[in-house]
Amino acid sequence: MTSNDAHESARNSILSGRTSLGIELGSTRIKACLIGEDLSEVLAVGSHEWENKFVDRVWTYSLDDVWSGIQAAHAALIADIDEKFGIRPEGYGAIGVSAMMHGYLAFDAAGDQLVPFRTWRNTTTGPAAAELTELFGVNIPLRWSIAHLHQAVVDHEPHVPQLDFITTLAGYVHWRLTGRKVLGVGDASGMFPIDSATGDYDAELLARYDSLVAESAPELNLAGLLPTVLVAGKPAGELTAAGAALLDPTGALRPGAVLCPPEGDAGTGMVATCSVAPRTGNVSAGTSIFAMVVLERPLTQVHHELDLVTTPAGDLVAMVHCNNGASELAAWAGMFGRFATAGGNPVDNDAVFDTLFREALLGDADAGGLLAYNHLAGEPIAGLTEGRPLFVRTPDSRLTLANFMRAQLYGVFGTLALGMRVLAQEGVQLDAMFAHGGLFRTAGVAQRFLAGSLDAPVSVAETASEGGAWGIAVLASYTAAVASGVELDLDGYLRERVFAGQEFATVAPDPADVAGFTSYLDRYAAGLAVERAAVDTL
Repeated sequence: MTSNDAHESARNSILSGRTSLGIELGSTRIKACLIGEDLSEVLAVGSHEWENKFVDRVWTYSLDDVWSGIQAAHAALIADIDEKFGIRPEGYGAIGVSAMMHGYLAFDAAGDQLVPFRTWRNTTTGPAAAELTELFGVNIPLRWSIAHLHQAVVDHEPHVPQLDFITTLAGYVHWRLTGRKVLGVGDASGMFPIDSATGDYDAELLARYDSLVAESAPELNLAGLLPTVLVAGKPAGELTAAGAALLDPTGALRPGAVLCPPEGDAGTGMVATCSVAPRTGNVSAGTSIFAMVVLERPLTQVHHELDLVTTPAGDLVAMVHCNNGASELAAWAGMFGRFATAGGNPVDNDAVFDTLFREALLGDADAGGLLAYNHLAGEPIAGLTEGRPLFVRTPDSRLTLANFMRAQLYGVFGTLALGMRVLAQEGVQLDAMFAHGGLFRTAGVAQRFLAGSLDAPVSVAETASEGGAWGIAVLASYTAAVASGVELDLDGYLRERVFAGQEFATVAPDPADVAGFTSYLDRYAAGLAVERAAVDTL
């Protein structure tokens, strides 16, 4: 097909509504991504930058910002379509919503929000998480919705008796677009443990929880508070007229598009990297960083470093989730960019990152004895209740720009590597590890260092920088395909329909990088004592 033919085919797909729209609410950016019948091709994108706020010692986003951001991202998508194709779509074939996983959004029977959104970044649920982990025999991370709910019960918060519904950010947006209180199984598995045999919340653990709070919160019936669980491919409602107006206040968008189950960013990351089958895994790097490894068997014991969640199809996954990813790295890049501007040689952000990343390749394998801690927020795996970003060196370390940048990039992967060591001790094996996110846009740098930190090959696809917005668009297309009679499971659909013609750039671990990162990580683990002292005193 010629480029003109491809352009005309894409244009016709948009006009006829044979497209899938993915919307993902990430930590720093809300993104809209449109795909057509060639699922690997992105037709148009739109985005809007936003940021969480630390209000009354709670990391949060306002719901007004949620909708103004979604509308801005969608408007930018429409503008991109208009610029590329000279048209404006009136509707879509399918829509999917994804967002940051976990956290706590609580509503009363009238649908009014009871308390500000408590995001995954908050680490105030320690007592509740510890009690539930012991009660369930399953690790309950601080950021899970059930940990937030139980902490509210433990603290006798006045909103608890008014609770009618709790959900995640993706579940909330989906609810407002469709009127349905549902959630994809991957995102639901970060609210409450899932029974892999039923693909639903674990009924025995639900009963244990209701018994636990029978006296302190007798009005609670946990199963009644949680969204209905759906696996990938199941229809999850249609865009209502009210939902269409929320998405596009101009009134140009028609209702009626089918929506797939809303998912978390971990699930869409697995889809975006074709890693939903056992013995595959992926790393997603953004404001947070996490690894997802699809398991062949359950783990032998409970580990606080590991969450047990699921793929969007319901298969068991071990998740190493770190609250802190690339934000501190971005702050340093911003300072270097400002230095260039102050010196009369302004450089755009992409060029700043490209220059600094490539400089890191010239650094010593162990980063010259430098250490970088990226902990802007608390980090449970590292035992930190609050964030204290630090750059540390000894008098005999080798302070160069190359070593500094390598230390910063190593620091992004530091806590993740601590968690991955636990998986290795469990004997979990991987055939393939994929990576996605903007951190990997500079080819061969972060990817190479990640391979060294994991001592495993790392593959990046061409769509890696599009990330979860593209992944949820693919999940939306899968729901539409199943409705039309396609009988492939999710893994088969991805391999045969989405990734069949795609190439992955794979980087094998360099032995020098492996040895250098191992040395770095040993110093990093020992240096966490400095981080803890900083939390205690500053």
